[in-house]
Parts: sequence; C-alpha cells; structure tokens
Amino acid sequence: MLRINEQTSVAPTENTYTVKSGDTLYGIANKYVVTVDQIKKANNLSSNTLSIGQVLTIPTETENKEDYIIYTVKSGDTLYGIAKSYNITPNELMNYNNLNSSVLSIGQNLKIPFQDIKEEQENIEYIIYIVKPGDSLYSIARTYGISVNDIMSLNNLNSSLLSIGQTLKIPISEEEVINYTVKSGDTLYSIARKYNTTVDDIKQKNNLKSNTLSIGQTLII
Repeated sequence: MLRINEQTSVAPTENTYTVKSGDTLYGIANKYVVTVDQIKKANNLSSNTLSIGQVLTIPTETENKEDYIIYTVKSGDTLYGIAKSYNITPNELMNYNNLNSSVLSIGQNLKIPFQDIKEEQENIEYIIYIVKPGDSLYSIARTYGISVNDIMSLNNLNSSLLSIGQTLKIPISEEEVINYTVKSGDTLYSIARKYNTTVDDIKQKNNLKSNTLSIGQTLII
C-alpha cells in the first residue's frame, strides 16, 4: 500500500496507452490508478466507448488533490469492510473511486483518502504493541477497535508492510487499560469473570489463538 500526495502541476507528465481487445475505461483507469473522468478529460472523450488501437493519454499527476493511499483488494475484502477499516463510509469510498457498484475484484486498486490525526501526538494515550507473525495493520486495528488510519498516522507509516518485532503505538480511548500478569492457577475464564469481561474479548485484545496461559504472561484487559 502506497501513500501519495498529489500536488498541483503546471505540466503534468503523461503516459500513453493503446487500447486492446476487451479493454474498458474502468479497467484502464484501475490499472493506472486514475479515475475514468480523468482519462475522459485528458482525451476529450464524450462517452465510455473505446476502439481497438485507439491511443489514450493517461495523466499521471492531477491537480489539487488530497493525500490518498493505494489499497489493493484481497480475497475476502468487501467495500464495507475496507471503508470501516479506514474510518470512512462505503459511499465516500465509491464516490472517491467513481464506482457504480459495490462489487470488488481481487487485485483491484482503490484510492483511500488519507485523514491525518489532527490532535498533537503527545496528547494521545497509547499502548505499545509488538508485531507478531501473521499480524497485519487490518487485524491489529480490528483487535483494538480502531481504524488503520489511526495506527498509520500515530506511527508515521507510509506503508502497510510490517516487520516481526516492530513496535507500534496503538491509540486507546480514555477508558482505563489494565495490564494483568498471569499467576499460578489463573484461567482466561477466571480473569474474565474478575474484570467483568469475556474470554473472547481478552483473546481478541491479546491476539490469543488458544486458552492456554503462561505464568508471568501479561494480558491487556
């Protein structure tokens, strides 16, 4: 995933593309991560009809656009799920990408408007999370009930790529966060009951795959 900051350009650079059999404006726009309207404007097109062998000008810089992230659709993704991850609405995502349908294709590129956290970072409460094998920004954000944007902004990340052992700041709400150290005889059920929560909630917050605990293990409640 790539963060792009489009600046106003007097003479934007351009690519050319020769239309092949089966091409559509939507498919070409998705390939070059631009919008259908941008291609139509650059080529003075009044319709979406293309001809084989037609040469199109593909703008690679646009004017006065906000920061955005390029997201590549993966198996199992939905428009609703992606929008929720980035703290925007499905309609905003559809409008931003000129989508006429909520149906997505694996490998499809979407522009996600990037919204920086406005608060000064020193005033944000956070916990430290160490990346484990299998982690992704999406899974970590879902675990803590926040958006991917929240994590990327607080950690100044320009990419979604994570490294095992990497330290992340995870913003937390004003609610008290309890760090509990497992003692002999503890079980997830007994700890959940003690703190008036559920076993599933503790497992989610701590990325636990089983109910097995180790003495001295620290849990976020």
